[in-house]
Amino acid sequence: MNVHSSKYKCTDCGKCFSCNRDLTVHRRIHSGEKLFQCTVCGKRFTLLHHLVAHSRTHSGEKPHKCQLCDKTFNVSANLNVHMRLHTGDKPYKCSLCDKSFSQSSNLQTHKRSVHRNRRSYDCRYCGKLFKRSDVLNRHVYTHTGAKPHSCRHCSERFTSLTQLKTHLLKSHDEGIWFTCHICEKKFTQKCNLKKHILRRHEGVKPYVCRDCLKCFCTAEELRSHALKHSDIKHFCCGSCGKYFRHKQTVKRHFHICSVKLGYVNVLLKQ
Repeated sequence: MNVHSSKYKCTDCGKCFSCNRDLTVHRRIHSGEKLFQCTVCGKRFTLLHHLVAHSRTHSGEKPHKCQLCDKTFNVSANLNVHMRLHTGDKPYKCSLCDKSFSQSSNLQTHKRSVHRNRRSYDCRYCGKLFKRSDVLNRHVYTHTGAKPHSCRHCSERFTSLTQLKTHLLKSHDEGIWFTCHICEKKFTQKCNLKKHILRRHEGVKPYVCRDCLKCFCTAEELRSHALKHSDIKHFCCGSCGKYFRHKQTVKRHFHICSVKLGYVNVLLKQ
């Protein structure tokens, strides 16, 4: 009733609470006050349960267990998302089409990539359209061959700043490697490390096959799997012209085919 009567109401955003204590805690979001600090890395948090969840990244503790496949998670929210893989529940529905998603982030990505399709920037070389000017500028480099980012240690030049940072790390050991605390795999970008942990260690598989509903960690894995459901054969043998679905299959075939063709040519010459 306190919520409905707006007795404890936030003056910044208008959200109402059942008691003054909850309102006080909520106000820290607007003030930026962070009372709870991690004793390992010093990172600070507004809420205690956020600190508790964060501390598990250091201890490796995963107290939340799936009862169907025995996978474990450090926070209950990740377990709830994981359970949708078993139940097929997709509570996040697109208001512009009939698609639905198991995660809010996937819905937002869908809206940006599918429904916000206005492309105002066109390439003067090929006419291709882009949503942002910076993406267009990077695309133009593929036509001009320009490499504006140069290495301070050697003569190498790069099209993008990301390529330069990767080069500095791998070739000159300059910069910061982002290391997985579980398998110690290293990454040049923090976003790639986050994707790795989610998909390889926490079981999140965002790419779903529309034919059999099987889930995959990466788009490349899904594309490879999707060939099983398709009659399209993209890969052609350069020796005999036969087509195959998979790249590895045509490689094996080409080796055998070229050996046979060479043997036939020898016989014909004789």
